[in-house]
This record gives sequence, structure tokens and C-alpha cells, in this order.
Amino acid sequence: MTNEKHLSPINGYLMFLLSLMAIVGGIIFLVRAQTVLPVLITFLGILILPGFVLIQPNSSRVLLLFGKYVGTIKKNGLFWVNPFYTKKRISLRASNFDSERLKVNDKLGNPVMISTILVWRVTDTYKAAFDVDDYQNFVRVQTDAAVRKLASMYPYDNFADEGLDEDITLRSSVNEVSDALETEVQERLSMAGIEVLEARIGYLAYAQEIANAMLKRQQATAIVAARHKIVEGAVSMVEMALEELGRKSVVDLDEERRAAMVSNLMVVLCSDKDASPIVNTGTLNH
Repeated sequence: MTNEKHLSPINGYLMFLLSLMAIVGGIIFLVRAQTVLPVLITFLGILILPGFVLIQPNSSRVLLLFGKYVGTIKKNGLFWVNPFYTKKRISLRASNFDSERLKVNDKLGNPVMISTILVWRVTDTYKAAFDVDDYQNFVRVQTDAAVRKLASMYPYDNFADEGLDEDITLRSSVNEVSDALETEVQERLSMAGIEVLEARIGYLAYAQEIANAMLKRQQATAIVAARHKIVEGAVSMVEMALEELGRKSVVDLDEERRAAMVSNLMVVLCSDKDASPIVNTGTLNH
């Protein structure tokens, strides 16, 4: 629930004209009449001047009268309010916040370096001005806290040897992690009257002390996956070759020769280097 009140101030151009007429007219009457009334008129015209307030687009003024909240002006233009009002400027424009790189532990306990980019704006000036001490510092602190919590909820990457089957990871699930971060930050900043327009991970990497080890681990995982795919394809090709040889009766192989042929084909197909064939000009047994 919001306590923000929208104030409709007096047109500033009209009051500027009245103030100018009072000051000029009071001075003229004072020179001619030499009475107290022109002095009062001139003083009234001068007293009007502190009440003018100029508001640019996407800006606002929070008005206080001796510590009591009066209202907020969100219209842009030149206005006039009670000269005794205290005016506090609060921007309604979208702001960017790029957090510092934080060292946190992911779900597996691995230290990672992470930062976030946040786009936010003030929607409730009352909450931003009075419910928190410094709403801009509040954004920074709560964003860092949200990032620390988010990093502890997901692993950096999904490794099979960890016994985990995580669908969402910090490295690969960019959209899901950004949505979770935006929701978490919005919950924390809503009490300050702030709307989160976008929140996403700006930087993500393993901490320096484990970066080399984790890089080797990722490379090993990739090599194992590639080898698995190669072996799977090689077995399929050997099986197809034996079936074609048997179906077309090209050669009659016993079990020993079939095993030798399978072994040779697997070596050729699974090797990471080009094979160097040897031509046998004798019999199959030599």
C-alpha cells in the first residue's frame, strides 16, 4: 500500500506575473506615497519568489511542510507552491547499476566471481523518500545481497561426476537465472518504491585460485563426451560393415577373423590420428 499523494500546484507563470507586478508596483507606490502599504506589497511579492519550482520531464518533487508530508509533484513545467514547503528532488528516470565483482560460493561450494547489471527506477516517491534512509545506497546493498543468494542456489556448471542432474546452471541457463535474479531483487526493492526493469548477470567466472583446475576439468569432460560419441559411431559403422559383408557374401569370416577385423576397424575409426595402412600381399593368416 502506498502513501504517495499527487499534488496539483498553482500555475507558475501566473504567480510569476503577480509577483513581478507586486514588486514593481510596490516600489513605484513607495517612491510616490512614502507609506507602509507599498512596503508590504513589495515584501509580499518577494515572499512569493521561493515558492517557484521547475520540474523537468521524468522528475518529481516531494513536498514537506515543517516535517509533514504534503504531496508529490510529477507534472513537468513551472509551478508555484507554498514558499515554506521543503522540496526534495527525486528522479523518475531509469537508472543503471553495474555492481562490483563479488566472490561467492555456488551451490557446490566452488568460489566464483559474479557481478550484475540492474536497470531500475522509482515509482513510489513516498517510499523512496521516507521508508528507507538512502534509496540509491539501498539499491546497491540489496542487489549485492540478492546476487549472493542467487549464486548459492545454482551450480556454476553441471558435471556428471558430482552426482547432480541440474537443469539450471549459472553458466548455461542465462534466461532462467536472469528471471530468478530479477524476481529476487524486485522483492527486496519493493519496500523502497522501486521497480526493477531488468536484471542480468554481467560477469561470471571461476575465482582465480580454482580457474585453471576447473578449465582442465571442463576440457576433460568435453574430451570424454567427444570420445563417447566417436566410439558410438564407430561401433555402428563396424556393425554395418559386417552386415553388408555377410549379406553380399563378399568374404566368409570365422569368429577369429571377425574379431581381428572388428579390432582393426575400431582402431582406425577411434584413433585421433590418421591411420597408416599396411598392405598384406600374402594370405589372411600372414
